Amino acid sequence: MQASPAPLTPPAMSEMAKLTRGSIRGHLVSQTMPMIFGVAAIMSVGLIDAYFIGQLGAQELAAVSFIFPITIALSSLGVGVMVGINSVIARALGEGDVPRAERRANFGAVFALGAGLVLGLGLYLLLDPLFRLMQASENLLPLIGQYMRPYALGLPIMLLQMGLNGVLRGQGEARKTSYVSLTYSVANWMLDPILITGAFGIAGFGIAGAAYATIAGFFIAILVALWLIRGAKLHIHPAAIRDCDVGASSKAILSVAAPAAFSNAINPIGLSVLTALLANQGEAAVAGFGAAGRLQSFAVVPLLALSGSIGAIVGQNWGARRPDRARWAMWWSGLFCIGYGLAIALVLFFTGDWFADIFTDDPAVIEEFSRYLAISVWGYAGFGLLIVANGALNAVDKAGFALAQSAARVFLVMLPFGWLLRAYWGSPAIYAAELVANLAGGALAAFIVWRVLRAPSEKGAAAQTNS
Repeated sequence: MQASPAPLTPPAMSEMAKLTRGSIRGHLVSQTMPMIFGVAAIMSVGLIDAYFIGQLGAQELAAVSFIFPITIALSSLGVGVMVGINSVIARALGEGDVPRAERRANFGAVFALGAGLVLGLGLYLLLDPLFRLMQASENLLPLIGQYMRPYALGLPIMLLQMGLNGVLRGQGEARKTSYVSLTYSVANWMLDPILITGAFGIAGFGIAGAAYATIAGFFIAILVALWLIRGAKLHIHPAAIRDCDVGASSKAILSVAAPAAFSNAINPIGLSVLTALLANQGEAAVAGFGAAGRLQSFAVVPLLALSGSIGAIVGQNWGARRPDRARWAMWWSGLFCIGYGLAIALVLFFTGDWFADIFTDDPAVIEEFSRYLAISVWGYAGFGLLIVANGALNAVDKAGFALAQSAARVFLVMLPFGWLLRAYWGSPAIYAAELVANLAGGALAAFIVWRVLRAPSEKGAAAQTNS
């Protein structure tokens, strides 16, 4: 029997596109494990923030519950920019076009900084109207402002740090990406108790101290990222932008970044609306929902890490015209989402009360915390399928599909369900809305990504080699 021809492989790909050869399962493990530590470290910052802010009082904890969905939404926009940079670099390397990958890496970093300036200014100007729209009470608005004003001014720093992470991710440098995340997190761990409640003779700044710690952490992480990129294959040297087609590069990044950003932001936007609906149930419901949401974010860290690592693996193989390897990557990832999602659901279902006691001693808040976990955890597997499928779709320049399925999950399932049934069920209706949305969204995402990855990789004339 005649052997099947080897896939078309550009010469430069053998050195740079390291994820196009070797075991798919091996790459999933090697790319995801470092990211688990990095993402876990980042999520732990939210838990530590909630712990120290909770020591200030129930009002401060309620204020953070309003803040949390907004900061997650803004971080999601940053993740979208990072995914866009990751995608164009990974596909360029898969195609063997190293100079184009380096040009887009440098342009991507500048693009991220500019996006941060625009977002930060817009947030600063719209703070009070935004949180009034979320039904935050007048006595919480001053506390919210204390955190959000410095946070808004620090957004350019956050976006630049995410852009540099995108440069590392596109090259398959998952371990270096995790080092950057760990740096940011360790800085926060050290600064939170000092800047929030005060320590070592330094008076704390209250809720504003959490924002100061976040900004300082991002700045330190940028310095570490720049140092690590010096040892990577693609380097940051702004002079490369002179040879870059700005229009083509902007279009290439935005074609993925814009839908990916909105796709990532849709879930926290939905959570913001759910928080507003919960406000009618009292501050205890809002505080319990917000604190449990931070624990939940930590619990799904492996799923978030996998959604971050899948992009480089699928992107490089898609660029190298190996859709079969991209499909296998998604298949193994889907099995992990289901298995891990069910396992962690069992753990949190039986330990909800214990975790609630860590955050607060208010009986009403503890009750809502436990009630939320008892309902929502059974949707983790579906949520994992959704975000991992979105990562794969973004990698193959199908970010529009990722945006559509994320929007359908929130606006066609989650919000109508919660809105219609809250009058009958109260707060459990809000929690059940998230559960149903995750199950439906995961099933839809699995179907769509499998259909997309069955199509042949389209190259040739579509490749913009002059950008």
